[in-house]
Amino acid sequence: MVQLIVGEKGKGKTKYLLDKVNTEIKNVSGNIAYLDRSTKHMYELNNKVRLIDVSDFFIDSSNEFLGFIAGIISQDHDLQQMYFDGFLAMSNTKMDEFDAAVAKLEKYSERFGVDFILSVSANEKDIPESLKSKIIISL
Repeated sequence: MVQLIVGEKGKGKTKYLLDKVNTEIKNVSGNIAYLDRSTKHMYELNNKVRLIDVSDFFIDSSNEFLGFIAGIISQDHDLQQMYFDGFLAMSNTKMDEFDAAVAKLEKYSERFGVDFILSVSANEKDIPESLKSKIIISL
């Protein structure tokens, strides 16, 4: 399953994402990974959540990012959820590539049983129509 948290920059998506991950860690039996572009939120996350600073890995394109995600999944068979703070910027995905990137994440989810929760800095009206059903909150 892929879920989207959408809204313009500064609307509170990160706070919502952090609250959600810290609540979910109590309810899941597997592992959770939180991907960000820095370690700024390290102390706001439950210590059972694996924080991955994506900026350390020099990712230049959406395809590289999706390969990176596949690598994380392949190394953690207990991975149950992945959270992405600022998905478009982190993954170098342009809005016209967003639909295809989410489709690939859906394939990963179905195949490996990992749920993906993405925060996206965009207005709901700018999200492709095919993805609007995945929006869990619009800020």
